Amino acid sequence: MEQVFPLLGNWVWFVAAGILLLLELLSPGVFFIWLGIAAALTGVTDNVLDMPWQGELLVFAMLSAMAVIGGRRFYKGPAMEPKDNPHLNRRQFGYVGRSFTLGQPIINGRGKLTIEDTVWQIEGPDMEAGTRVKVTAVNDMTLVVAAN
Repeated sequence: MEQVFPLLGNWVWFVAAGILLLLELLSPGVFFIWLGIAAALTGVTDNVLDMPWQGELLVFAMLSAMAVIGGRRFYKGPAMEPKDNPHLNRRQFGYVGRSFTLGQPIINGRGKLTIEDTVWQIEGPDMEAGTRVKVTAVNDMTLVVAAN
């Protein structure tokens, strides 16, 4: 790479690695770090083998591909659904199968049910207040109930 960047000599890959790692800090996600690692490894390889610039680019391309593929396998990110609390941010699904007492009647198939400190919209057959109901399903943010 000395012919392309004569002032930097063999340090061009280490400079590129530094720039890519700085880009990683400024951008969301995890991508530039793998390219920065590939650039640093290319710089080490170039210092040991003293390759022509075409070989350096080929090594960088191969190391970049391997680093990105390996990085994606290594860093899969957090699981979408936490194992300890599967209904986190989807509380309504935690009520399916549970029974409650209606505080207000269901009229024309619609009503409201207070669970703990939250008032939920419910759907189900018409029922009087005080009837015991069981949540059978969830329709968007509406609980579907049936007589228990």
